[in-house]
Amino acid sequence: MYRTLLIAALAGVIAGPALAAGTCSTAAKSKFQPKTTLEAQLKAEGLKVRQIKTEKGCYEVYAIDKDGKKVNTAYNAETLEKLDNAEAGEN
Repeated sequence: MYRTLLIAALAGVIAGPALAAGTCSTAAKSKFQPKTTLEAQLKAEGLKVRQIKTEKGCYEVYAIDKDGKKVNTAYNAETLEKLDNAEAGEN
């Protein structure tokens, strides 16, 4: 029984960050937020958006921050939740 509890605890620790990272949307494209909404949100954060691509339920964003550095991030296309993995839609 101790072994089962240990395995369950380890699985929770390993899966926790992956679940917190968010995922791409599995909804139909008609449920996606408009790219213009995301672009306005990013501009308000001080980013200069160069391109937004749709990939498997994610918006992949290529932008420049206020310091002139390149930024590559991914967002859930339905909720516009920022994902930890910038390449989330490519998997």
